[in-house]
Amino acid sequence: MKTMSTKKEVSVAIQGGFGAFHEIAAKQFFEHNYVKIVPCDTFSDLFEELQKKKPDCGIVAVENSVAGSLLQNHSFIHESNLPVVGEQYIRVVQNLLALPGESVSDIKEIHSHPVAIMQCHLFLNELRKNGVKIIDSVDTALSAKRIRDENLKGVGALASELAANMYNLEIIKAGVESNKRNYTRFIIIATNKKVIDILRLTPQTINKASLCFSLPHTKGKLSHVLSVLSIYDMNLTKIQSLPIVGKDWEYHFYTDLIFDDYKRYRQALDAIAPITENLKVIGEYRQGHRPDRD
Repeated sequence: MKTMSTKKEVSVAIQGGFGAFHEIAAKQFFEHNYVKIVPCDTFSDLFEELQKKKPDCGIVAVENSVAGSLLQNHSFIHESNLPVVGEQYIRVVQNLLALPGESVSDIKEIHSHPVAIMQCHLFLNELRKNGVKIIDSVDTALSAKRIRDENLKGVGALASELAANMYNLEIIKAGVESNKRNYTRFIIIATNKKVIDILRLTPQTINKASLCFSLPHTKGKLSHVLSVLSIYDMNLTKIQSLPIVGKDWEYHFYTDLIFDDYKRYRQALDAIAPITENLKVIGEYRQGHRPDRD
């Protein structure tokens, strides 16, 4: 689906700095094209860029096999009203980086994104016992960049091998994630037709959809919706509820479906529309390859 006869340049907004895992995911997804990375400090900044439609698309982490769902990003995606057009899974390998010549015993502080810290809790817990401070930061790669920019001795960062190479840091301990089956799922959000043209999406290549809906306060409504989807042979791979702001005890349900027949999928949407409220198709796209199944 991604192979093109001629390369095109595509600008991709990411959360984090150059060398972040978002950059790795973006380059893997658009592997046959020139990728121009647009760094954003936070996910809020990323979606602000997308709303301005400056980059061609954005890539956003939505769940990790260890840390779980990034709940706020589901809300950002829903509120942006921009279509999801693809997904990318990557194996996340966290490394402890530091200035050349440093060793693990030299490290007094480790900085990284809270999710990365969560992914490496077993390794970090041992260092905490020896007095090492673990400090949250906005990004893995930006933590690495700060060490290089400020020549910070005794300071480490949890980040990618790409970040180590970019900022001329050494990997003083490789693969420090607690679970080696550490995968992150990213989704691609388009801001213009250029990305659709690159992907050449048609109903024949689409086999996954992300939906959002709410339900009336009636007993058994969610069960009813799930039963209808089952009748239409929809494979429900994810369901996530999030509170609706301003409406106590009411929820949006975010769901992912995989299907073999696009026409039957559309029939399933017609069937659940009368029994849901505010049904919205967030995106229809081709299911990404999951490396954990290799």
